[in-house]
Formats: sequence, C-alpha cells, structure tokens
Amino acid sequence: MTTITVAVAGASGYAGGEVLRLLLSHPDVEIGALTAASSAGTALGGHHPHLVPLADRILQPTTTETLSGHDVVFLGLPHGESGAVAAQLGDDALVIDLGADFRLQSADDWTEFYGGEHAGTWPYGMPELFVGAGRQRDALAGVNRIAVPGCNVTAITLGIQPAVAAGIVDATDLVAVLANGYSGAGKAPKANLMASEGLGAASPYGVGGTHRHVPEIMQNLRLAGADEVTISFTPTLVPMARGILATTTARIKDGVDLATVRSTYEAAYGDEPFIHLLPEGQWPTTAATLGANTAQLQLAIDARARRLVVVSAIDNLVKGTAGGAIQSMNLALGLAETTGLSTIGVAP
Repeated sequence: MTTITVAVAGASGYAGGEVLRLLLSHPDVEIGALTAASSAGTALGGHHPHLVPLADRILQPTTTETLSGHDVVFLGLPHGESGAVAAQLGDDALVIDLGADFRLQSADDWTEFYGGEHAGTWPYGMPELFVGAGRQRDALAGVNRIAVPGCNVTAITLGIQPAVAAGIVDATDLVAVLANGYSGAGKAPKANLMASEGLGAASPYGVGGTHRHVPEIMQNLRLAGADEVTISFTPTLVPMARGILATTTARIKDGVDLATVRSTYEAAYGDEPFIHLLPEGQWPTTAATLGANTAQLQLAIDARARRLVVVSAIDNLVKGTAGGAIQSMNLALGLAETTGLSTIGVAP
C-alpha cells in the first residue's frame, strides 16, 4: 500500500495527542493537517511537548477544507460535534470518531444519556468484541466510518464478555467498579480536575447508573449473546494520569468452577494479540499497560458470594482510545492489525 495521509482534528487534546504519538511509529502513515478549535494558531509543542517531531507544527482551524484530501481523518472532538464535521467529509476518506457521537445504536439511549439529536450509528471500533459466533473485526474490513468505543466500555467489555457469551454467568446481575486516571476526564479546566483537588484523593463520578457509558456496555454485551443485561457501574477518579483498573463481578451459574472459567477465557482470547490472560496468582496493574495497546486480565471465583470476579487493566488513552482506533484503522485499510502498535508497557 502507498503511504496513508492522516489528519487529526482536536490534536491539542489528550486523545488527539495520543493518536499522534502512536502514528509517529506507524510505518505506513504520513501525518498531514493538525487542527484545533480555540488552540488554532498555536504550535503543537505547546500542548504536547513530548511529540518532538511535530512540535513546530501549527494547529489549523477545524474546517472541511483543512481536513479534506486525506486518506484518514481522526476526530478528537467534544461529544456532539463530530456529526457535523463528518457529514462534510467525502466517502473517499476513512473517518474515525474518537468521541461518542456514533457509538450507540439506539437514538433513545443517545437522547437519555447525551441529549440532543442522535447523529447515527457507525461500525464499532472494537475488533475483539464478540458478535454472535464471530468478532467485530470482520465488520471493519473496507469500511469508511468507525466509531471508537468509550475507554471504560473497553475495560469492562473485554473483561466480562467471554463469560457472558459462554452463558456461565447471569448477565442481569453485573457489577463493575473502576479506578480511573484523570486523563479520561479530558483537558477542560474544571475545579474537580485540579491537582490540588485530585492529588491524595479518590472520588466517584457518574454514580447511580448515570454514566454515559452504561448503554454502550449493555449494547456490547447483548451483541456478545446476552438476552438481557443489567449492570451497576461506578467509576472512581484516582490520582494517576492514565490507566483503568476495572473489577467486574457477576453471579456465576451452578456447577461452574475456576478451571471452567479459565478454559473459557483461554479459548476466547488465546489468539488475540492485545489481550493477555495472566498466569494464576498474577494480577493486572495499570502500570504494566502504560503506553501499550494491551488489556491484562485475571480471574477468580468468590465462592461465598457465588460470583465470578474479573480484573482488567488497560491504558485508557491507548487500548481505551487511540490504540483501539489505529487497530481498527489497520483493519479497515487491509493492513496487519498490529501495525504501529506495541504490547510493551512502560514500568515502573
């Protein structure tokens, strides 16, 4: 394949910056236009000083004219803004939305959790998602639009879907509690995101079924085979820059033991390059996934509570956003799925 030209809208944000960091290591990509809204006219290095090769690039306004003419356009825009931009881009470009605008299949879910008019539904950018007897990667080949999943959604879905698909747990009795790094909340200057508020503290948000990722998690698990899904999902901000540690539990079916659960997960993920079921006794850590497009998993059974416990760790900006987006881009363009993506974390 010839060199792929890529534009990134919202390049000054965390998601846009992480896309650029990964694209700099992609052998088939040439980085084109970088755009922003209020940051237009400033140098990228002022927002992402770690992106040394691109530091002198000046951010342009996010317009159709600037983004047109590229093979791939990543949209790292606030929720609700991608639809209007994408509508102006031709079908000859692969457009990948890092936001929520096109993730949900139900317009009612969009209205309830996001408000406003639903922009539509695009092919979903989680290659490992179970869809009946297949995987979502089969639906990504050759597409020209991709909706990237939410980061919390990725951590929970990858953790529990093998058990749901195999029918060894009750999908109407799921509980997920997550520890989340602050980058998942974006770069907007909000009082609760200041270092003076966050350092040395942990605080929940989106409590009581109000988090916007709830309908997306339920949507995924129905695709994985659940007739009905009920999940109580509580994310918690903890004082780390990035990473998600998700503990998902489900009532386990009678007669299911840990050996059965492990064999189910080994069969489900044995060929997946980015999902690692750890050896028994070794638990996932966010540090081990830092900077890598990997998800680490471990399993246990709480015998007294009769619940399966799945712990999953991802880097919210990589596997949870930019890495998953590039993985999906590779599939859409007919490249090897792993191109430009590392399984090597940065630790300690």
